[in-house]
Amino acid sequence: MGVFVFLPLVLPLTAWPVARLAEGRLHPRTATRLLTAVAVVMALCSTLCLALLMVVGTAQLPGNPLPDGWSDPEVRAAVPHDDIAGRAAIPTLGVVAVLCGRTLHRHRRVTRLARRALTGLPGREVAVLPDRTPYAYALPDRIVVTTALLDGLAPGERRALFAHERAHVTARHHRYLLAVHLAAHANPFLRPLRTAVAYTAERWADETAARSVGDRRTVARAIGRAALLSRGTPAPTLAALAATGPVPRRVAALLGPAPSARGWPSATTGAGLAVWGAAAGTLVSAMSSANSAVTLFLILHAATPL
Repeated sequence: MGVFVFLPLVLPLTAWPVARLAEGRLHPRTATRLLTAVAVVMALCSTLCLALLMVVGTAQLPGNPLPDGWSDPEVRAAVPHDDIAGRAAIPTLGVVAVLCGRTLHRHRRVTRLARRALTGLPGREVAVLPDRTPYAYALPDRIVVTTALLDGLAPGERRALFAHERAHVTARHHRYLLAVHLAAHANPFLRPLRTAVAYTAERWADETAARSVGDRRTVARAIGRAALLSRGTPAPTLAALAATGPVPRRVAALLGPAPSARGWPSATTGAGLAVWGAAAGTLVSAMSSANSAVTLFLILHAATPL
């Protein structure tokens, strides 16, 4: 198996340049989907790598329930640095499980409490709360906005606000945000992808709102004004008009021409390099993880007494 067992743990280091290229050169919809897929695949490969190391480390502990053959010296010799890496993988995997579980629990709790608080309010798609605190965000199936924020926006900007939040609901952006948050917990090297997806998801909704309203400047003004008024979202896995992503960059993008909707650019361009770089990194990570899993399985199977 060799040192390739550790490759999925360090390959996410390529996430930063990939994220920077993709979020700036791809269409926001394409970038969101691509970066989320890359983050999820790399996180799964990284977790599988930790699980393999944990099996080797656990097999060496006294009183373990695993077959005795799994702690044979020949088995340990097939995994480099098994004493250190194997034992370190056990608490590391536990931390990953705790962080991911806490994120899932918070997402479900906030969504459940928000839906319970909206029970009985008129409007199935939009809930307008008589609150003096200006904020707006999108639940998985409903838009929440306060009268304080609506009072601070012009009529055209209100239309941009609702179009933006409706885009979040329609495209299920909360799933992308939740996925990249879990991936970043599985491997901290994936945090640049989490930040990039938070930005590209907002840019995706920005462009959808601009097409719906028909005026990119109105959407830009709505984002800028909402950023000055709004306090954000109750959870980072929920999307909002001005809750995530660098607002000046989003406003500048809306003041420029609309991005091309062509999904996959040529490999000779910067955008194409981002796409192919992400695809290559994901493929290598998946192949190395699969190679490690199959090899370790064959080793453990050969060491298991019949």
